[in-house]
Amino acid sequence: MTATITILALLFVALVALGVYATVKAVGAAKRGVERTVTQARRTVEDTTLRAKSFGQVGVQGELAQLRLSLRTSMRATQDALQAGVAEDASLTESIALFERLSAHGHELDDELKRLEREPDRAEVTTRLPGLKERTERIVHSAESLRWAARDRARRFADDDLDTLNAQIDMEAGALRHWSAAETDSEGTRRSTSGPGADAANTAGHTQTWPEPAAEETPAARQQPEAITARDPRRQTPYSWEKTARPETTN
Repeated sequence: MTATITILALLFVALVALGVYATVKAVGAAKRGVERTVTQARRTVEDTTLRAKSFGQVGVQGELAQLRLSLRTSMRATQDALQAGVAEDASLTESIALFERLSAHGHELDDELKRLEREPDRAEVTTRLPGLKERTERIVHSAESLRWAARDRARRFADDDLDTLNAQIDMEAGALRHWSAAETDSEGTRRSTSGPGADAANTAGHTQTWPEPAAEETPAARQQPEAITARDPRRQTPYSWEKTARPETTN
C-alpha cells in the first residue's frame, strides 16, 4: 500500500513538473514571438523614417539618413541570403562567421550615424561626413560581395543540377527511342513469321522425320491373281499311273 502511494505521488510530481516545463517553454516562445514582432515593427518604422528623411531633407541630415538606409538595407539583404543558403550549403557557415564580424562594424557605424543625426554641431558632422561615407561604402561593398558570392554559388549549383538533369533526360529519351525501334523490329519479325507462308518456311527450315505409313494393298492388287510359275523338273511329284524309269544297264 505504501509503495502504491509513493508511485502515485511520484507520477503526480512528474506530471506537475512536465506541465510547468511546457508552460515555461510556451511562455518563452510567445515572448520571443512578441519580441520578434516588435523588433520587425520598429525596424519597419525606422526604415520608413530614414527613407522619408533621405528624400525629404537636404544637407547633412539627408546624407546621414541615406547612409544609414543604404547600410541597413545591404546588411539585412546579405543576412537573409546567407541564412537561406546555409540550410542547403553547409560551406556557407564560414561566410556567416565573417558576416557576423562585419555586422559588428556595421552596428557600430549605424549607432554612430544615429548619434550624429542628433548632433547640434553641423560643422563637425560635415567634417566627419566623408570618413563616414567611406566606412559605409567599405562595409556595404563587403556585404554585397558575400551576398553575390552566395547567390552565384547557389545559381552555379542549380545550373550544374540542371545540366545533369538534362543529360539524364537525353539519355533516357535516347533509350526510349532505341527501345521503340527494337520493339518495331521485333513486331515486324513476329508479323513476318506469323504470315501465310510462315508454315512453309518453317517446314523448309526445320525438317521433321516421320515414320512412313505401312503399305496398304489396293483393291486391284488384292484382285490380281498370282503368277503361275513353272514347276521344277527336279521336284516333280510322280503320279500313280506313271511307271518308274528303270536305269539302263550295260552289259
